[in-house]
Amino acid sequence: MAVAGQHRRHHRRHRTRSDSTVGIVKAQDLGSTAREADPPEPGMVRIGSGAGFAGDRLDPALELAQLGHLDFLVFELLGERTVANAQKARLNDPSVGFDPTLLERIRLTAPHCAANGTRIITNGGAANPIAAGRAVAGVLDDLGIDMPVGVVTGDDVLEQVHATNPLTWEESLPVDNARGRLVSANAYLGATGIRRALDEGARIVITGRVADPSLYVGALSHSFSWPDDDTELIGQATVIGHLLECGGQVTGGYFADPTTKPVAGLDRLGFPYADVAGNGDAIIGKLSGTGGAVTVGTCTEQLLYEVADPGAYITPDVVADFTGTVLREVGTDRIAVSGGKGAVAPADLKVTLGYLGGWEAEGQITYAGPRALGRAQLAADIVVRRLERIHGFRESELSVEFIGAGASFRGLSDVADPPEVRLRVAGGAQSRSRASAIGTEVEALYTNGPAGGGGARTSVRESLSIKSCSLPRTLTEVSVIHADELIDQEEVPDVREV
Repeated sequence: MAVAGQHRRHHRRHRTRSDSTVGIVKAQDLGSTAREADPPEPGMVRIGSGAGFAGDRLDPALELAQLGHLDFLVFELLGERTVANAQKARLNDPSVGFDPTLLERIRLTAPHCAANGTRIITNGGAANPIAAGRAVAGVLDDLGIDMPVGVVTGDDVLEQVHATNPLTWEESLPVDNARGRLVSANAYLGATGIRRALDEGARIVITGRVADPSLYVGALSHSFSWPDDDTELIGQATVIGHLLECGGQVTGGYFADPTTKPVAGLDRLGFPYADVAGNGDAIIGKLSGTGGAVTVGTCTEQLLYEVADPGAYITPDVVADFTGTVLREVGTDRIAVSGGKGAVAPADLKVTLGYLGGWEAEGQITYAGPRALGRAQLAADIVVRRLERIHGFRESELSVEFIGAGASFRGLSDVADPPEVRLRVAGGAQSRSRASAIGTEVEALYTNGPAGGGGARTSVRESLSIKSCSLPRTLTEVSVIHADELIDQEEVPDVREV
């Protein structure tokens, strides 16, 4: 692993203590009823989940930063499409491409984290972690806070993918032969860069595409000096990371059903944290006074979330084995977790590929009242026939959905006489003007289609498709750059063609 700028620091201006406290937001300012947690037991590391995706709420992380006595606060902000979209944005402006909510999350939580000795880890660097490092350093400077920032790079493997031209998982075609223009390739890195940044003194670590559990594995392996090849400890750390990575899902958010699985206080859902011992055993909990619940049921559902094989959950750090995991209630909103293990990490890393190619468009309109489904079906027939005859579309290029009449079941379950149906017609084309015809024809139904249509909406966007491939991890090079070194560097433009 190459390490850039090890330990070198520039002096930055610092505001006075009184100046730095101006504008600090507290959880109570947002109506929080969260109560301060007891500190973790000696020898335990407390790590909290501040976000489970890019659109996640801000206030639960503020509660944890202020009241949680955390050692680490983690913001997991990336999905596969998220990082590809960020790469797309970076093509047009090399100063962007990181998560647009990152700076606000830092502004809210960093004052409390600095005061409480909490370190922050995030993959919010997305497609441009170096620019994110610069921007976060600027926010800290404005706040008068001294929290050294470490930036982990190496996930951008577009050059290596072009050089090796591996097969896509979806089509078994060489990457360069797949439909569209390849504009991004980001490998799922593991925990090693995060651990190195923390070892070198970073108090905020910003990465690009890192596997979700690895954000937590890096913090724990640093804290306890666990060897990277200890598959049992890293496997258990991956269990903990997987339980925490989706934020409010494990405190009852994604679990809740008002009839079969009621969960109280979802409007003030608290996010989880884990107290972890040196042997990897952990207790998942949340702040008292917040909504939601941490139970064996919520933890079990999250443990199995997006897991194809519980005995072989492949990550860059370990092939984790969840089958021996034991979940045990040890108090209200406190679940003990033990028994995770694993096998040697894979030789190849997963890579997310982003392809630009054409335009996607859609139009939607609602029909309500008697025979709503019949009128929506007639409207769809009108739109499809016109798109075929006038605009040259083939019916197979178009997607038609009747939302409210079983659309989610793809025809396997229909509602006989729904009181309301929303028609959605979508499709793609190589030119923006041709694609926009889809929305134009749907909107024209206001006066030219069946009776009673309303609420029409249209959209057109450049098509970005996501595929995957594998790349030998030996072709990746992880670097840690300390953000103080980036302040005086010129921004290097991205040379990829738009």
